[in-house]
Amino acid sequence: MNKHHESTGRAGEQQITLRGPAELADALPYLMGFYPNDSVVMVALHGGRGRFGGRLRLGIPQAPGEWGPVADQLAECLVSGSERREGRPDAIVIFLCQDSPDGSGGRLAMERLRPFAQRLRTACGALDVPVLEALCISDGRYWSYCCPDSRCCPDQGNPLALPGTTVMAAAAAYAGVHVRGTLRDMEARLQPWRTPGAVSAQEEALDRAAPALIPRLLDERAKGEVAAETLRLARTLMDRIEGTQPAPPALSDAGDDQLIGSDEAAAVILGLQDRETRDKAAAWMEGAEAQAALRLWRTLARRCVGPYGEHAAAPLTLAGWVSWSTGDEPGARVALALALRADPDYTFAQLLHRACNEGLDPEALRRCLREAADEGASSDARAVGAVMGPAADRGATPPRVRRVRPQPDGGRRRVRAHRRPGAERVKASPGSPRPWASAAGRRSREARRYGRRGSRARR
Repeated sequence: MNKHHESTGRAGEQQITLRGPAELADALPYLMGFYPNDSVVMVALHGGRGRFGGRLRLGIPQAPGEWGPVADQLAECLVSGSERREGRPDAIVIFLCQDSPDGSGGRLAMERLRPFAQRLRTACGALDVPVLEALCISDGRYWSYCCPDSRCCPDQGNPLALPGTTVMAAAAAYAGVHVRGTLRDMEARLQPWRTPGAVSAQEEALDRAAPALIPRLLDERAKGEVAAETLRLARTLMDRIEGTQPAPPALSDAGDDQLIGSDEAAAVILGLQDRETRDKAAAWMEGAEAQAALRLWRTLARRCVGPYGEHAAAPLTLAGWVSWSTGDEPGARVALALALRADPDYTFAQLLHRACNEGLDPEALRRCLREAADEGASSDARAVGAVMGPAADRGATPPRVRRVRPQPDGGRRRVRAHRRPGAERVKASPGSPRPWASAAGRRSREARRYGRRGSRARR
């Protein structure tokens, strides 16, 4: 076992000293606010006693061929981000969290990830920052990639401590820190429906609404009316949600889904594709209306089914913003990461994700949104850039690996055609043109530029 100490607090604050891999593994969910499934987590350490600093999480790439470039990018992001906030880190701790596919035991998962752990250690070493510990957590056990002593780090691993029985759990309970379940659970609250009947009904509602709303969103004279209609309907749905009794998350989500009709959800989802409408909705960020808004944005994100998956970037970004504004940083990071997964070029999500990870105070942005609401103007994603200052100029895109799947014909991904209201669904014969496909696909792409004809800025 590597003998070292890691302190969880800054100088002058109450500190907890963690000794060895067992206590590090137990501390991970309290550091992140959730149990990070299928994730690589890197934590910066500062000072002689190893005070915890910045941390970074990314889903483990499935293809081993991606591990090298991802390791280099993660090491660079953590070191450069730490330099901007707290100074260059003195060391780094790495966690690789992935259960075995069939629950047969974590050793196989640990051995499979060993080359990735080594690439991460090499990438950090190339930046002159040593890796103090690298742990694999799988199937309720942990392994150290750094300790060669089989007496304390045996081949079969060591069991994780029982939840709530460690000094870190006691300190977290005293401080009011709660672990919000697993990352998988948190993402499930925001991901599209999968039940075939519900998916089909919502997709058909979006198909009906798109031909009527998209041309109006592209019309400078009409899109103001669409914005007013969208915000008025969203406020009605929030009031409906707010009138229900509090319930556990799973029951609350199911109840919210039942409160909102497919056509209502479709109208708000499409209306939020306009940037100015979305910015005005972002002003619902405080007090009781913030919780109602958060529940609405989650519900709408779950309704972005099938070919409308990219539309989820707007409600997911709003969910991330409200979570961050109300102090739920783990929830904000999860929602914003999913927004960028839906649309990697969504600038508002990029900037919020960077601001949240930079540890900025959301009050500065709240003030901008309040002023914009008072003036009846759009807040714009540029307000986030103004709050972030120079940090925004260094690039807003978080670390990610984008894989482009080749199309069978070598062309671009097809855009799903929107049908006329009331039109029957007709299967086209092979090689025959699809009515409305070209025009509706073009309007859909243009509308997602948030009402700016010819604009290349995705905000």
